[in-house]
Amino acid sequence: MSYTHLVYHIVFATKERRESLPFDRIDRICKYAAGIISNNEAVPLAVNGVSGHLHVVASLGPKIALSQFVGTVKANCSKWIHKTFGDMQDFSWQDGYSAFTVSASVQDSVVSYIRNQEVHHRRMSFQDELIRLLDRHGIEYDPKYVR
Repeated sequence: MSYTHLVYHIVFATKERRESLPFDRIDRICKYAAGIISNNEAVPLAVNGVSGHLHVVASLGPKIALSQFVGTVKANCSKWIHKTFGDMQDFSWQDGYSAFTVSASVQDSVVSYIRNQEVHHRRMSFQDELIRLLDRHGIEYDPKYVR
């Protein structure tokens, strides 16, 4: 028997960080992404975003590779967006993603943070948010890829 607690906070942006996720569609897109997550041996704890990026907090099973999981979520979400919204045929996600492990002791606060993205982004840009997350987790980065 294996016992795991594999919870990740995953962030991925739209292509060129364009504000291409319309406000009135984000809720539907997030719900669809949560369904993809559930169908891939994971549990969506929170999925939310704003016009230029999405945040996901998910508990992954021990047999799932993180990079494969994120690729599956992004690809299937893009296909659904193209099929569902005729005016979003040019939509795509930016290559890559950021992911951070979430300990049980802070899981509730991370989920709350994700659920309040709209309010949060009234005060902070995506770039500043990403830099803060990378710095907080001690991840070195090239500034040209986060600005």
